[in-house]
Amino acid sequence: MSVDPAGRPSSSGLTHVRPDGSAHMVDVSAKAVTAREASAAGRVLLSSAAVAALRDGNVPKGDALAVARIAGIQAVKRTPELIPLAHPIAVHGVEVDLTVADDGVDIGATVRTADRTGIEMEALTAVAVAALALIDMVKAVDKHARITDVRVTAKSGGRSGDWVEQS
Repeated sequence: MSVDPAGRPSSSGLTHVRPDGSAHMVDVSAKAVTAREASAAGRVLLSSAAVAALRDGNVPKGDALAVARIAGIQAVKRTPELIPLAHPIAVHGVEVDLTVADDGVDIGATVRTADRTGIEMEALTAVAVAALALIDMVKAVDKHARITDVRVTAKSGGRSGDWVEQS
């Protein structure tokens, strides 16, 4: 059972919903600061021409993978501006990796903090924005690029403990 900001049980059982049904940001000030890490992954499906352009370094707009990596890192720092109920938290480390595959690009992100709430939304935002930036970079070569399979793949720290996606 969840509680409302005054410590009363929430009738909905949801932590971000008040008894009257309105959304609110949960107060995390009483939670302990703990080391936390979250990883997320996703894919951008691309045409063979776009994959070839990435592998050959012939993307008309430039180094698409570098731009997407930097976009993902920047996105982590902007997550609370984009996700209404996400808390601003200290970001202590970010890794964004893009790997060209035969049918597109695999994107992975890992984000670390020592704070009072999880960092899963930051990892997801890194992957999603890196994917969007990649599509922007290759759209002249592939007008049908598609983002798929964006998900949290692992988390550690905090009250709910560690979790890793099962393959």
